[in-house]
Amino acid sequence: MKVELITKEDFENFKKELFEEIRKYRGRLKGVEPEPKEWLKSYEVRKLLGISPGTLQNLRINGTLAYTKIGGLMYYRYHDIQKLMNGKNDDS
Repeated sequence: MKVELITKEDFENFKKELFEEIRKYRGRLKGVEPEPKEWLKSYEVRKLLGISPGTLQNLRINGTLAYTKIGGLMYYRYHDIQKLMNGKNDDS
C-alpha cells in the first residue's frame, strides 16, 4: 500500500478548486453563466479561441494579444481576448 502525505497547502488548494467548480455548477443550474475569470492561462485561451499552441505563440510574438508572464506561466486578460474576438485591436 502506497502512502501519500497531503500538506495543509495541498488541502487549501483543493478546497479552492472545489468551491470554484461548485459555483460554476450552481450558476449553470440557475441558467446563468458564471462570471469569467479576469486572467486566463494559455490552455484556457487556446480552448476558448480554438487555436493551437503555435498560433497562440504567434499572437504573442506579433503583439496581437497582450500577456503577462509570471514564473513560467503566461496569463491573458479576458477583456483583451474579447477585444481580439470582436476584431478590436486598439487600446480603448
